[in-house]
Amino acid sequence: MNVVILDDYQDCIRTLKCFESLSEHQVMIYHDNVKEVHVLAERLAHADAVVLTRERTRIGEDLLALLPRLKLIAQTGKIASHVDLAACQQHGVTVTDGRGSGTATAELNLLLILASLRRLVPEVQRLQQGLWQGSLGRQLFGKKVGVYGFGRIGESVCHLLKAFGAQVWVWGRESTLQKAQAQGFEIAPSREVFFSECDVLTLQLRLTSQTQHVVTAADLGLMKTDAVLVNVSRAELIEPGALLAALQQGRPGFAAVDVYEHEPVLGAQDPLLALPNCLCSPHLGFVEKDNYEAYFGMAFENINAFARGQPQNVVLSV
Repeated sequence: MNVVILDDYQDCIRTLKCFESLSEHQVMIYHDNVKEVHVLAERLAHADAVVLTRERTRIGEDLLALLPRLKLIAQTGKIASHVDLAACQQHGVTVTDGRGSGTATAELNLLLILASLRRLVPEVQRLQQGLWQGSLGRQLFGKKVGVYGFGRIGESVCHLLKAFGAQVWVWGRESTLQKAQAQGFEIAPSREVFFSECDVLTLQLRLTSQTQHVVTAADLGLMKTDAVLVNVSRAELIEPGALLAALQQGRPGFAAVDVYEHEPVLGAQDPLLALPNCLCSPHLGFVEKDNYEAYFGMAFENINAFARGQPQNVVLSV
């Protein structure tokens, strides 16, 4: 089969051990991200299968109509709204997905929390500029940390925070609260108290029609002037423009974000990057070697199973 892999930003997929499993196929890999449908159509014109790196490229009716040869979409991770399943059905394209570990993303949450509290990045920059200590950081131990959501990653974050001696509060829908409580985690008294009293608040929600823009400007306005908001999930969980305005107004006092409404962010073209009270990383949550082996390994296994006539991990069969 002709296999095309999109959006390999780091040019690293060929270095993965799991890449060897595609040895019987003809593989083309692209390292940049393009949005134009006609460019994607050219790249995928001879593809029997396309491997999608998470949600970096959208596959819709407009593109599928130009790809009569395409038979399979092998998604790394879970399918989301970036793939039009109805259009795939109409054009006879099978869709498979898989799952990696949430450990890497949970660890990045802790990294950003600790770096934010200790003002690590500006202190390192001061040292590189020939200066010495310039700020007084804070420890995580004893801080009240709110975790909004208790899915696979949120649960891991809670356990990591507990190991650091933080006082963990959980918030979310009723089933979330019941699950967290059953594992011994404390539930915030109310949504208002959750936002207003936490020293650190981290978002651990999947992006769905129910969670889109679930965090509002009013919520952020309740946060303390020295609180830290961390978002390693999805930018669209927050009302558009609300975080930028909130940081400019000083509530919360600081944020650490790994996700943006328009990715990739090139040329520093996101206003959050210009704020001194926002630590920005380039969507590194799941970008880790072991995780890539798991994500791409399953996607490649799905391609081989499809080639054998035995599709697996099928989301949409035609």
